[in-house]
Amino acid sequence: MRRNVNVCVMMCVVLLISSCNNPIKPAKDTKSKTVSKILQQEDGTISLKVEKADCYSDMENPASNTAEWNVKVSKSGRFDVWLSSATKDTTDLKYKNSVMLSVRDNRIEAKPECDNIILNSSEVSYPYFRADSFIGSLFIQDTGLYSIQLISEKILPKDYKDSESSEDENSKFLSVFLTPITR
Repeated sequence: MRRNVNVCVMMCVVLLISSCNNPIKPAKDTKSKTVSKILQQEDGTISLKVEKADCYSDMENPASNTAEWNVKVSKSGRFDVWLSSATKDTTDLKYKNSVMLSVRDNRIEAKPECDNIILNSSEVSYPYFRADSFIGSLFIQDTGLYSIQLISEKILPKDYKDSESSEDENSKFLSVFLTPITR
């Protein structure tokens, strides 16, 4: 029995010594996921495009579709929040539900309306027009890294096909702009 214990102790010591000489190295094909962040522009504007977001879409329950960005805020303050949509109908964006934007404890919930129609926008092609909707304002108190999240049924997956017959195709989410309010 004592001999078995000594053998086990010796094996543990050998394993410990050999592991110290050969440190564990991560596999070479492992990729570390880097968090991409959006930087605030010089004028204080924060521009969040759907292509640069982490999107979560469920076409069976689209009311919970989500776009999320990591934003580095370098200038804090009060911001007007504008939502841009691509639309075929410039009188009605056909959002069934309100959109909800959240930045930490701040939350804005509003149903987008056509406040500004941009003709010949480079962001959309015919038969779509760009429609900007004012959805509210919020205060960002501190500088630093923020997670900004938008929930809307108009956040469509990248592989979603356009269909002329679907009413859901009349509008889709493009981007959010946070513009600083100056006094």
